[in-house]
Amino acid sequence: MDNHLIRVGVIGCGAIGKEHVERLTNVVSQTKVVAVYDYVEKVADEVAQKYDAKSFASGEELIASNDVDAVVVCSTDETHAGYVVECLKQNKYVFCEKPLALTAKECEEMMAIESEQGHRLLQMGFNRRFDKGYVEMKKAIEAGEVGEPLMIHSAHRNIAQAAGFQTDYAITRVAIHEIDISRWLLNDEYDEVQVLKVKQSKRTSGDWLNPQLMMFTTKSGQRIDVEVQTDGAYAYDIRCQVVGEDGTLDLPDPAAVTKRKNQQVSYGLGDHWASRFADSYDEEFIEWATGILNDQLVGASTWDGYASCVTSDALIQSRKTGQPEKVTMIEQAEIYK
Repeated sequence: MDNHLIRVGVIGCGAIGKEHVERLTNVVSQTKVVAVYDYVEKVADEVAQKYDAKSFASGEELIASNDVDAVVVCSTDETHAGYVVECLKQNKYVFCEKPLALTAKECEEMMAIESEQGHRLLQMGFNRRFDKGYVEMKKAIEAGEVGEPLMIHSAHRNIAQAAGFQTDYAITRVAIHEIDISRWLLNDEYDEVQVLKVKQSKRTSGDWLNPQLMMFTTKSGQRIDVEVQTDGAYAYDIRCQVVGEDGTLDLPDPAAVTKRKNQQVSYGLGDHWASRFADSYDEEFIEWATGILNDQLVGASTWDGYASCVTSDALIQSRKTGQPEKVTMIEQAEIYK
């Protein structure tokens, strides 16, 4: 790696993997995709041919290549931990899509290795931290514009899900974004969480629970409620309101043309995460590349991935027990402070 160009290998060439390859090629000027791997060889070969990259026989082989400076992991959830650990052992920068791992122990292993290396190597794929709306909300909170934050009301609504969707995915794949962004906005950790039973939607196409209502209490006593609709919603719609002592902050809708016709005012809503958060994904990878070149990553860390994993586990346990569950984490290592 020279001072101006990062050679990137991408593991996982599914929907989001292809989005990221395109982004790293045509949006981020400091990166070049030189290697790809997917367990479906044909898919990897097609991506490699399109972007003039090399298709590798395994993710481990890609990580070990001297021609790869940094790795993007967007493969299936259960493979994330193994690839990330291998990158960290080789002191190689890695970007990992959520979730970081399936267990807290795997996250703890990653943090131990990263601490031994002496600097941050991993950035989590929590792109909402780079969304302009959330960034403005964060700035307003830090400036004290609405006084001390007291609570957050959030909603994450989806039109549909892919085949094989399960009840737990509403937490580990969907609400995980609200888990992270609420911690980030409030600059606090969770003390207790709970999943509450609500009336189920007839619009659900599978046999998973939908919707789900999740409650969070932070260490300082702030309350957060997150409504998660994983299927049958009217649009892909993300809502967030911070209630402070002196006012409220609302996440703005994406820019759209307002139509005034037939005594009505209307504007369109999106149908997919890729279009709703396209700009934040771009900014996320631009900042990742800049962080690598400066050896100072600024996005979500391994600790943030760990916190989301522990919180997800507690939420799943609460759904099973019907009771509030404590969020218990290990001591934070110095490199994450």
